Amino acid sequence: MKQDEAAGWTISEVAKASKVSSRTLRHYDHMGLLEPAHTGPNGYRFYGQRELLRLQRILLLRELGLGLETIGEVLDGQADPVEALAVHKEWLLAERDRLDRMSRTVDATIAALRQGENMTAENIFKDFDNNPYESEARQRWGDQAVDASNARHAAMTLDQKQAFMEEYAAVNEDLARCLDAALPADDPAVQAAVERHYAWICLSWTPSAESYVGLGQMYVDDPRFTANYDKVRPGLASYLREGIKIYAAEKLS
Repeated sequence: MKQDEAAGWTISEVAKASKVSSRTLRHYDHMGLLEPAHTGPNGYRFYGQRELLRLQRILLLRELGLGLETIGEVLDGQADPVEALAVHKEWLLAERDRLDRMSRTVDATIAALRQGENMTAENIFKDFDNNPYESEARQRWGDQAVDASNARHAAMTLDQKQAFMEEYAAVNEDLARCLDAALPADDPAVQAAVERHYAWICLSWTPSAESYVGLGQMYVDDPRFTANYDKVRPGLASYLREGIKIYAAEKLS
């Protein structure tokens, strides 16, 4: 696709190159996520290099599971496109490595089944609980806290790990119901859900008021965390962060 330097790329050309429909591009424009460089007298949208690079970043973040509103917030908070793309690349490579490890475990399972062999429970679920956020956690809270958390998790039985994940989902649903009801962050029902979240966190590590608030902020600052919460309900990460601030001030300070 060659650009007409005077006009830019038409919406149909961008749609063909990016495999994003013209209808979707118009939707991105209407919501302020990706505006064209300019609009011609006939109403046609034209895009320049800057807009194409922004679209690339939108597609990268969408692949990570983020909602469009969250993507807009992330892009607006990243002034340097080169630095932002470098971060996106790190996320993609980390996800690729994680999927590669899981794929090797599945291959081993297939081979064992074909040979009529039994696998241990540990080998069946090997690499399925890898923590992609460990490096960030070590930077924020130190090796000792992370090592202690990993030790607690490793000591769990398979049933306990299952219960741990079920509680995570249940807490999120509690928070989502509060969000659906438009309850303020200081509402007793919201604070009860946050207290349940704090108790769940304490199964891995026991944060102070400051570190718990920092964790809530990370849920919003790190798009991977935001995606995990916002796929339950859009805006849930920010909602939980506000609830954590109040809980920490009242119960942990």
